[in-house]
Amino acid sequence: MYGIDIYNSKNRHITIDTNKEKEFSIDIYQISAQDPLEELLNEFREGQFSTTLTSKQKLSFLKMLRKNRPAFAIGEEPLDQIIGHYIELYLDLEIPYPPMLRGPPYPESMGTRKEIEKHINELLDMDVLRKIRHKERVEITTPVLITWHDGKSRLFGDFRALESYSKADRYSIHRMPHALDKMAKAKYIPKMDFMKGFHQNGVKPNSMKLL
Repeated sequence: MYGIDIYNSKNRHITIDTNKEKEFSIDIYQISAQDPLEELLNEFREGQFSTTLTSKQKLSFLKMLRKNRPAFAIGEEPLDQIIGHYIELYLDLEIPYPPMLRGPPYPESMGTRKEIEKHINELLDMDVLRKIRHKERVEITTPVLITWHDGKSRLFGDFRALESYSKADRYSIHRMPHALDKMAKAKYIPKMDFMKGFHQNGVKPNSMKLL
């Protein structure tokens, strides 16, 4: 049998059976509800927000982010890739592909080769690229280019030949006036380059051979 002190005494306690010697006290805690804004700020604690936003505006904005969370890449996903959103590529021709899509390797200077190898190894470590398996057939080859800016090199894939044989997709690059017009209608502009971030879009396995 358990007994509970139901009176508003200074030290509330419970007893086991009727033996007062077994009496022991319990602490009473009052749990306060967490402020909704503080809860959302903790969830998006790595974000930076304009100091001109009122608490009401910030709360509304954070609620919108939470509601549309699947549309954003987060750190837990590979390379900030949006899981479940994969691009499928289609070509207007069948195997065997034309020579433009199967170009042989061409020599580069020693300096350029070192930069290409550095970028390739980095992309392999990040699981963006994978090594071709032994006896794996390669139907299409993609040339790569190295450009320099402020003493730093950047690696690009030359997809011009591939694009000339590709069906029109839904991810065409917008003209700058259209992009600016789209931005002008935005109420909130996140701190990111909305014209880039192609690494966030994964590619379906059956389309990887085309890249």
